[in-house]
Amino acid sequence: MKLNLHSHLEGRLRPSTAAALAAEAGVVPPEAGWEQALQLDGPSNLTVYLAKVAATYPFFRSPQHIARIACEAVEDAAADGTDYLELRFGPATHVHMGFDMDSVMAAVCDGIAEGSRRTGIPSGVVIAALRHHDEETNIDVARAATRYAGRGVVGFDLAGDEGLFNDLAQYEKPFAIARAAGLGLTCHAAEAAPGSAAREAVERFGVSRIGHGTHLADDTDALRWVRDHGVVVECCPTSNWYTGAITRRDEHPARYFREQNLQIVLGDDNPVQTKSLLSNERRVLADELGFKEHDLDELDYVSVHAAFVEDGTRQLFVAQLNHSRN
Repeated sequence: MKLNLHSHLEGRLRPSTAAALAAEAGVVPPEAGWEQALQLDGPSNLTVYLAKVAATYPFFRSPQHIARIACEAVEDAAADGTDYLELRFGPATHVHMGFDMDSVMAAVCDGIAEGSRRTGIPSGVVIAALRHHDEETNIDVARAATRYAGRGVVGFDLAGDEGLFNDLAQYEKPFAIARAAGLGLTCHAAEAAPGSAAREAVERFGVSRIGHGTHLADDTDALRWVRDHGVVVECCPTSNWYTGAITRRDEHPARYFREQNLQIVLGDDNPVQTKSLLSNERRVLADELGFKEHDLDELDYVSVHAAFVEDGTRQLFVAQLNHSRN
C-alpha cells in the first residue's frame, strides 16, 4: 500500500500542461521552457522554494484549468504506483473577479473525481489556509471547505512561509470551523520554526497530523509530547532538503523519528519542483535512510489509519494491506 498523505496540487502541474495552457492563461512562455521554470535548481530556503511553486499560480485561473490539473495529478500519482492521494490546495490564492471561492472548490473537486474515475484510486482534497492571508480570508476558506466536505474535501491544513508567519493564534478560528465540520486536521509546522511549533499546532488546533515537523528532531521534549499524544508526522525528505530544513537528504530525521517510536507517514510535497514523486521518496527511505522492509510495513500501517478517509475506504485499505502481507 502506497499512500501519499502530503502533496500539493500547485506542485504537481505538468510542465507539458503549462506549455499547452500558457497562451490561454495569458502567460508568456519562459525562454528556457517550463520544466526549468518550475523546477528547483538545488537546495535553498523555504521562501525561495515557495516562490518556485508560485510560478504555477497563473494556471489556476479558470475552472477548466484547475479541473484538468487536478485530474492529471491523480493520473500521475496512479502511474507512479500510488494507491491513495491527498492533494493540498490553497483556494484563496486563485479567487478573482468572476471566479469565486465556491467555483474554485467545485473545480478541484470535479478534477480529482474525474482522476479517480479514470485511474480507480481514491483521492481527496485537503484545503489549506495560508499563513500570509488575513484571518477573514482564512475563515472564508474554512467555511468553503466545510461546504465541500463529503464532496471531495477531506481535510483542512495551514500552509505557507512558516519562517515569515509563525504566530499561530490568528488561525484558531478557521481550524475551529473545520473541526466542527468533522474534517481531518493537519498543519505545516516545525519545518522552518522550532520543534515546539508542532506541539503548539496540536494544542491550538487539535490537529492529528503535522506536516514536515523536521525540527522536532532538535527538541526532545516536543518530540516526546507529540509522540505520546499519538500525533502523526508527515515526512517529505527530498522537499525538506530543498527548503533547507535539512542540510543533506541522508540526514533527514525520519530514521530518528522511527527510532523514537514517532508515528510517521510519507508525502512528495511538490514533486514537480523537486523532481521526486512518492516512489522515489520510498527509495530514499530505504536506500539513504536505512529503512528496512518492516519499517516500510509500519509506515504503510500508520498511513492507512492516519488517512483522511471514511471508515469504508479505510477498511478496504486494511484488507489490501493484510492481503499484501500474506
